[in-house]
This record gives sequence, structure tokens and C-alpha cells, in this order.
Amino acid sequence: MLKISPYLIIISFVLLIVSFSKRNDFTDDLNVLVDLMHDPKQTPVNLPPFFTSYNEEDFEIMPKYDYELNGLVVSYRLHDADGGTMLHALSKDHLNVADFCVVWGDTAQPGLLREFDFSNGQFTCSYGTQSSAAWNAFNETQLSNNHLLAIDDAVRDTISEVNIGDQINIKGWLAHYKNPLGYERGTSTSRNDRGDGACETIFVKEISILQPMKNQWRSLMSFAFGVLLISLFLYFKAPYEPHRR
Repeated sequence: MLKISPYLIIISFVLLIVSFSKRNDFTDDLNVLVDLMHDPKQTPVNLPPFFTSYNEEDFEIMPKYDYELNGLVVSYRLHDADGGTMLHALSKDHLNVADFCVVWGDTAQPGLLREFDFSNGQFTCSYGTQSSAAWNAFNETQLSNNHLLAIDDAVRDTISEVNIGDQINIKGWLAHYKNPLGYERGTSTSRNDRGDGACETIFVKEISILQPMKNQWRSLMSFAFGVLLISLFLYFKAPYEPHRR
């Protein structure tokens, strides 16, 4: 039977850890689609407020604009709205399934993005860099944090499948909404604002992943994980051989 060296297990484990830590790096082979070169589209709508239900709770939706966004996801947070102790669950905000921080246009370039750190909190997207040149080149009007509202299970499933670096298309309404406790959340209608109230609240009707990010680190991570599993299986399946002096 094939004898597996423990060194192969150690090497594959180290490669797995390193590649996992770098899986979201924006490498030069990231191909940004032409669709992302355009600003989001919004058109005023004259629609009355309506009520919808999710998870046995009622929400009032107030559409303001038809909205379409093509963007590259630089950070995201899936909200534990169906249970647990997070703020969205405590406020019964089952509708706000996730926050996506996205960029587009000239800002959606791997050489620029890898100079930045992006992260999402409960309601915000934070970003920063130690490079003054990168900061000066970064166009803040080509970034938005989006509160995503969805009741359709297929839409919610697609939202949960999105990863950092994926290029996505979202269609829906910029909207205000009220949660079951009566709290009303508004929406930004401009890409030029910043700070409190600057996030877009989107009632998502359609979402698609235009192109998932595939970099060498993710490929290496999959390869190292496979080698590690096979190595462990063969190592422990091999018959015991007592050490000979």
C-alpha cells in the first residue's frame, strides 16, 4: 500500500492556511466586466406603499426609485435576521438579509483595491489604506454600502452565495421601509453623500452573479484541501508498522 509521508500532510496544511488567508486578495488576473464601468441607474417611481410579510412579520415598503446596480463586492455581512442575538434579529428586521459594500467604474481595479482594507459592520462599510497615493486615486462616489431587503427565497439564496470579488447585478427599488416595531429606515438617493444615512436601501427583486472571482489563491486552497484530505485518509488507513531500531 502507498505510504504517505507526514511531511505531505504538514505541507498541504500550511498551504491551506496561507491560501485561505489570501483567498480574498484582488490579484491582477481579476477581469472587470464592461458592465461595471457604468454608474448605477435610478428612475423615480410613483408607487403607493405596500405591506409584505416575511417570517410571520409584516413590513411596510415605500418604493422611491427603480434601481439597477452593477458592482464588485469588496465586503459584505449576512445578517442573522432569522434568530440569534444580533441587532437585526432583536429588532425583528428579518427583511434586511445582508449588507453589500460594492465598487464600480475606475475604482473597481485590482491594483487599487488591494491597497485597501474593507469591512462591514451591522449597518456600515468601513475602508482605509496606508497609501496616500491609493487614497487620492480612490473615487468615493464609486462605492456604496447597500442594505438588501428580500422576501423571495431564491433571491435570498443567491445573496447568501455571493463572495468577495464577485461581480453582481442587482435590480429592485430604492425604498424606505418600516419593521414590525415601527422603526422606519430610509435610503440614500445619491452616490455623493457620506456618513449617517448615506447607504442605499434596496428592495431586491432580482440579483445575479455576473462573474465570480477566481484567483490563484482560491485554486490553491481547493487543491491543498483536497491533498490534505486524501493524505490524511491514506495515512490513517495504512497498516501499523512498529518502529524498528
